[in-house]
Amino acid sequence: MLKTFSALIIRFGLVPWGHAVLKVYLSLVKLEPVNEEGFRKFLQDGNRVIAGVWHQRILGVLNYAGQFGGYKPSVMISRSRDGELIARLIERLHFRPVRGSSSSHGREALAAMVHDLKEHPFAVHALDGPTGPRGVVKAGLIRMAQLSGASIVPVYISCSRFWQLRSWDRFIIPKPFSTVRVRFDDPISIPDDLGAESFEAVRQRVEAFIRENQDAEDKRWGWSNLLCG
Repeated sequence: MLKTFSALIIRFGLVPWGHAVLKVYLSLVKLEPVNEEGFRKFLQDGNRVIAGVWHQRILGVLNYAGQFGGYKPSVMISRSRDGELIARLIERLHFRPVRGSSSSHGREALAAMVHDLKEHPFAVHALDGPTGPRGVVKAGLIRMAQLSGASIVPVYISCSRFWQLRSWDRFIIPKPFSTVRVRFDDPISIPDDLGAESFEAVRQRVEAFIRENQDAEDKRWGWSNLLCG
């Protein structure tokens, strides 16, 4: 059903209309940024950044994300039909889509993202990729940071009230008049000389750290196991 809906929006050129509707809807949601100033200062000091977000949390911050459009951040987007819709949407936020994913043209897209980070300071990446598994930090994020020299900045998005879809990621839709809290964590540096075993150990540590902090944010609203439950 969602694929058919995406196809119709693209076919009839309804992306601008859909974006307008989404902006109005999300204007009913209160945003509560935390440590945004520290994040901006890190960027302004000349550092390269990969902002990592969980796939299931993206919707609630689309309006807010537009505030970072001046940096023209890159985003890896899948080549699927749904990916085409998302690519056109994020272009309206002045983000730059790089097409490909861990399951389709992944190496080419990763190489493109690494090259882009050497020219531009800011990228956004879904921690668990376009297809999951949910709550698992993909190796591509670690490899991207390792090869580009960019730091990973986890971004924790939590919501006071929401609906949750039955999709693979249990996608979260904030309810009107709810509050979405967005917390920027401290940068995580990835060594550039990791062997296979140490690479996986680092990936697991990053995953455990981000999951623990995301769960702590959710517990502020009384929720638990939203990410992996």
